[in-house]
Amino acid sequence: MANLKASIKDIKKSRKRREQNLVFKNSMKKTIKSFKESVLKQEEESKLKEMLKEAYKIIDKNTKKKVIHKNNAARKKSSLAKMILTK
Repeated sequence: MANLKASIKDIKKSRKRREQNLVFKNSMKKTIKSFKESVLKQEEESKLKEMLKEAYKIIDKNTKKKVIHKNNAARKKSSLAKMILTK
């Protein structure tokens, strides 16, 4: 455990940030998972495009908040777009 007061505060901040980042990551994972399930069920293309738009929105927000790296976000978005094309 840290001894300095500033170090203790840093640890508290890190824990709080980690918890918040996990909330953002979990919402992103849920959205991506529901999109993948919809693709497998072969739902309407208009509905899939709306879901893709929502997934992009969440991924971009997480990138802006620096929860995930921009290359990771690009990779996720690319793989989701491929799913619609290969459907």
